[in-house]
Amino acid sequence: MHPIKAEFVKSAPRVEDCPKPIHPEYAFIGRSNVGKSSLINMLTGNKKLAKTSSTPGKTQLINHFLIEDHWYLVDLPGYGFAKVPLKEKAKWEKMTWDYLEQRENLLYVFVLIDSRIPPQKIDIEFVNKLGEKEIPIKIIFTKWDKVKPMKGQKNINDFKMALAERWAILPEHYITSSEKGMGRLEVLQLIDEINASNN
Repeated sequence: MHPIKAEFVKSAPRVEDCPKPIHPEYAFIGRSNVGKSSLINMLTGNKKLAKTSSTPGKTQLINHFLIEDHWYLVDLPGYGFAKVPLKEKAKWEKMTWDYLEQRENLLYVFVLIDSRIPPQKIDIEFVNKLGEKEIPIKIIFTKWDKVKPMKGQKNINDFKMALAERWAILPEHYITSSEKGMGRLEVLQLIDEINASNN
């Protein structure tokens, strides 16, 4: 897997502390333990870029990575289960939504959904909230190598049906496997196309 140039820039506790908004920005977020760090490492071809962990809640700040000197990949804290005090979780949530609503160079949010499991209320609610706030999103279904195709496809179809109750046009989605490198080219090409159209 050919790596792309990716360098860690900064971890910020508040949107005000993020790097200057001089590059297009793409944020990645999902339920804790959805495989976000593994996906980021797969996309960049650098297994050590984002710290992977089996313990939910490891990402606690807004993490910026500069890709090809041209755009920012942003690793946001996961939502949902994490063994931290409620006060701490509330702080992460405020930081995340401040970022999502206020960051002027944020072009898309990629919401990661575990393809192995049926639709989760927390995921549906999060995606719906992004829609209500008119924040542009794409959906990435993760861990495709860990589910039988028929079961995975049913979970995806059920998720889309759940969204269709509120969405007139469903967000575009991608299917990925960090282990197999599946979906890497499609996601990177999409980002290249969006960057090109915003120049």
